[in-house]
Amino acid sequence: MLELELLEDMAVKAENVRYLPGITFPPKLRACPDIAECLRGVRDILVAVPSHGLRDTLTTIKPLLEPGSRVCWATKGFELSTGKLPHQVAGEVLGADCAMAVLSGPTFAKEVGDGLPTLMTVAANDNDFAEALAVTLSSESFRAYTSDDIIGVEVGGAVKNVLAIAAGMSDGLGFGANTRIALINRGLVELMRLGVALGANKETFMGLAGMGDLVLTCTDNLSRNRRMGLALAGGASVEEAQEEIQQVVEGVLAARAVKEVANKLGVEMPICEQVYRILHEGASPRKAVETLMARRLKSEKDHA
Repeated sequence: MLELELLEDMAVKAENVRYLPGITFPPKLRACPDIAECLRGVRDILVAVPSHGLRDTLTTIKPLLEPGSRVCWATKGFELSTGKLPHQVAGEVLGADCAMAVLSGPTFAKEVGDGLPTLMTVAANDNDFAEALAVTLSSESFRAYTSDDIIGVEVGGAVKNVLAIAAGMSDGLGFGANTRIALINRGLVELMRLGVALGANKETFMGLAGMGDLVLTCTDNLSRNRRMGLALAGGASVEEAQEEIQQVVEGVLAARAVKEVANKLGVEMPICEQVYRILHEGASPRKAVETLMARRLKSEKDHA
């Protein structure tokens, strides 16, 4: 089914039969193929596209925005061509004066659609916008917390996808719970290290958009990135795994972007480095684990 056909199907059935079958849209949500119609008279806009499509999407909607429009996104990842975070891309396209926010945290769409209790984070450059979004998004089963650390929330959302691929590969190779928690814990250190170098608040990574999202994505098979890792451990190529998953696996492109940003800043990220080598240089997953285990011993306080 083509994307336009899927959109038309959603408009008729009030359901996304491809990705969220059996979950009926709430009464106020409708599918509309005309983006200009969607934005007419709207103040607050939520953009939910993969990171490689964010700039084009924002460029498309910019001339359609009403005066005083506020834009938020659920996009996770660095822009591959520039190494910029989503808020930097948005600032370039929409202007720094536009009220902007990012939504992130441990949220699987299916569980949200099923009405299961879920928490997430809203980080914005405008406190009033953050609080308004939190109120709008929250319900009996969905609770949003606010933050002013856009960088930290975005870095957490980008790097955790790379680490989830590592966790999936580890489990797929049968390395067990000890290895999984070691990857998660040391992965969190890498995430924090990069985030702080980019100007984030270290405490953010102890919250929902940091440790919370990382643990969720690394440990549950609803995670596309974890499933990518499992498939690679089973001998599939990146292309074969992507075809099987049938959705964008953000960690594949994120691994390249994270490596480039980390190298530019001189930040050591050995787990992410090995994931990049597996995805983009054809390295062996088992050999990658051996390489990590053979690294020089050091104090845990070194955070490296």
